[in-house]
Amino acid sequence: MRPRTLALTALLLPLPLVTAACGADAAATRTSNTAPATADGTRPVSFELPAPTGRQAIGTTELHLVDKARRDPWGRGKSRELMISVWYPARANTLPRAPYLRPAVAELAGQAEAFGIFKPGSVDWAGARTHAAESAPADPSRGARPVVLYSPGFGVPRAVGTTAVEELAGRGYVVVTIDHTYEASLIEFPGGRVEQQTLPPQSPARTRTAIDTRVADTRFVLDRLAALRAGRNPDAERRALPRGLGATLDLSRIGAFGHSAGGIQAAEAMRADRRIDAGIDLDGTMQYAPGDLVQVARTGLDRPFMLMGAATGGELQTHLTNPSWGSFWKNSRGWKRDLNVPAGSHYSFTDLQAILPAVGRQVELPADKVENFVGTVDAGRMVASQRVYVTAFFDRHLRRLPRPVLNGPSARHPDFRFVR
Repeated sequence: MRPRTLALTALLLPLPLVTAACGADAAATRTSNTAPATADGTRPVSFELPAPTGRQAIGTTELHLVDKARRDPWGRGKSRELMISVWYPARANTLPRAPYLRPAVAELAGQAEAFGIFKPGSVDWAGARTHAAESAPADPSRGARPVVLYSPGFGVPRAVGTTAVEELAGRGYVVVTIDHTYEASLIEFPGGRVEQQTLPPQSPARTRTAIDTRVADTRFVLDRLAALRAGRNPDAERRALPRGLGATLDLSRIGAFGHSAGGIQAAEAMRADRRIDAGIDLDGTMQYAPGDLVQVARTGLDRPFMLMGAATGGELQTHLTNPSWGSFWKNSRGWKRDLNVPAGSHYSFTDLQAILPAVGRQVELPADKVENFVGTVDAGRMVASQRVYVTAFFDRHLRRLPRPVLNGPSARHPDFRFVR
């Protein structure tokens, strides 16, 4: 089964589906001096996350949200709860850098064959750090900033979008990343409680429930951000918020993007909620099953939207080749763009595009699996180009800034094909 289909319908690999990011250009890896050695005496590999290219210092904080008006859709019989991270322009990031994974999740990840590629104990997940200062005071100097929501693929934790998210935050956006409880592989809640993926067997009905739930999660998060902007604390435990965080939110300018199921979610949430002004789908097929299209693919959108696809097994995902994207394209009346990376693959739009080639230079990885996940595209160029196009899109449609890179092919980004 192809990774694109797996991510949408049944990404249930053994135990935690987690990754760490690394610098795309330098692809920095090192052997950890702090993590314990494995049984054969080797030490796990550590990573340096890719540095954002913007000048803005970044802060991040987590919020635990509880929707008391909604029952959990996966049969738990209790209120729906979520963990989100807010990434925002900070005064300075002199405080300790936030971990890539929360401690309990990192510990469990080290015990697993993550993504079916990394051997247990081979990766120092606990040592991986972001470039964001944990709970740093927000920077109010330029007023409220546009807000962008990010969701990962089906079954995948929100951390896998760190490279794109930090880039946006470093360029002055507030970015909110969302974990979808009982669908994501592992989520850590306050107090160290960890909830794992608990889903019924795969079916079109399950996929429909997942997308509908994600859309409802998105709308609930927007409601809670409005409360934060109004000066209230939406965290379920009422934990202290970074100083000035609510004032950084400009909820009159909202974008959404995501990978795979997260990209479908961005489009469908835009259809359902006009608070979202612009969106991007990173290689997410807009269907529940072959021939059963998500509603937004049938209706299209009247606001800006960008499709970004790759190739897997020789098949390009574009509006010319994918029926669900073709229907969405035909019915959409707003600004639109379709970009494709023929040498990339489904996970080229995640942190895996950087981490797999980097780890593979130090630890033996199955070459066929690496190519299946991220193709043969140059890792550094791919990450850098994706950052450029995603940031340019939101600059153009949330900040009304001219971004000529969106007008046609560029020699600086040779891996991206302009389909239209």
